[in-house]
Amino acid sequence: MSLNTLKNIKTELLSNHYYTLNKLTFDYQLRNGNWVTQVRECYDRGDGAGILLYSKEKGTVILTKQFRMPTFLNDNKDGLLIEVCAGMLDKDNPEACIIRETEEEVGYRLKEVKKVFEAYSSPGVMTEKMHFFIGEYTDAMKVNEGGGLESEHEDIEVLELPFTEAIKMLNNGKINDTRTIVLLQYAIIHKLLH
Repeated sequence: MSLNTLKNIKTELLSNHYYTLNKLTFDYQLRNGNWVTQVRECYDRGDGAGILLYSKEKGTVILTKQFRMPTFLNDNKDGLLIEVCAGMLDKDNPEACIIRETEEEVGYRLKEVKKVFEAYSSPGVMTEKMHFFIGEYTDAMKVNEGGGLESEHEDIEVLELPFTEAIKMLNNGKINDTRTIVLLQYAIIHKLLH
């Protein structure tokens, strides 16, 4: 698509409470050459980063469990979701963000991480791009109990699970967070753990 296929973009702010929700009206040229006016709501909450923490030595992964209101509103009976450690980028880069979030959420201080890819989370409605990482941890890297920041009212349970158990949970639907599914599948495909 070139910019010649998009014109007359009008933005109307609908909400700016915590993140930004805009109503966008624009003219878009279809592939057949016809122009149509489209209206979309676009939610801008910034970009994020997530990491699958794994130990080759122990054959384990570290995941988190926390309450997510949107999942409660959409068929998750207790609202608790099992996820990889993740967070929103502040003014830092994705690597610095995920290293900081790892220490805050699960209590491990990583020296290095490996970015495996980036992807749009829900491109029909959100601007968010997620940066996906993997990182190997050892017991020596543990600096605190994790659980998140009290100032942000985070209440995060840290789960250290055998990789085989995490895969069972993935296959039986107990893990249903997209970021976590993607990173666990990455681990399977790339044989991070056996």
